[in-house]
Amino acid sequence: MTPKIAIRRALGLGGVIAVTVVAGTAFARPPFTQEELEQQMASLYEYAQRGYDLWHGAEPSMTSNGLACGNCHPDTAASNPQTFPKYMIMYGKVVPWTEMVNWCIENPQLGKRLDVTSDDMTAMQAYAMYLHRGLPIQPGLASEQTASVPVEFGTGFKREPTGLGVDTKEYVSERY
Repeated sequence: MTPKIAIRRALGLGGVIAVTVVAGTAFARPPFTQEELEQQMASLYEYAQRGYDLWHGAEPSMTSNGLACGNCHPDTAASNPQTFPKYMIMYGKVVPWTEMVNWCIENPQLGKRLDVTSDDMTAMQAYAMYLHRGLPIQPGLASEQTASVPVEFGTGFKREPTGLGVDTKEYVSERY
């Protein structure tokens, strides 16, 4: 094959690829439809609700003394999931947020740790991370704490209010 023929073939192949890319881009749909986005948000809120319930004592196996995560960390205060992984003195190494949750379940709460791959742990993460959304992700030392999450009423995420205590009106985010 002569150099002239090789160049023509390369340009021809390049032209086909360029047309394919341009046509594919022109006819591509957005990553998600509005309906798909709404379904995804509904699923996230469902997990956040389960996480809220677990955080406030809905799972008896997580405690044997009546304590729940919410007793020490109301509205996930000072749990700072966005600062993990970080070095924790009690472990002598860097650990993920899920391990710190399990430490609290086993020690102050005297309960049975959650499987870190379980839906319950994912729900706990969904609740804590949702309330901490928008805060800077800064892995660091255990002594570095962020300000508490502002939750004026209710759970801090969209759901139907229970009508109990201060949970009487639908949450409307002022941050987003």
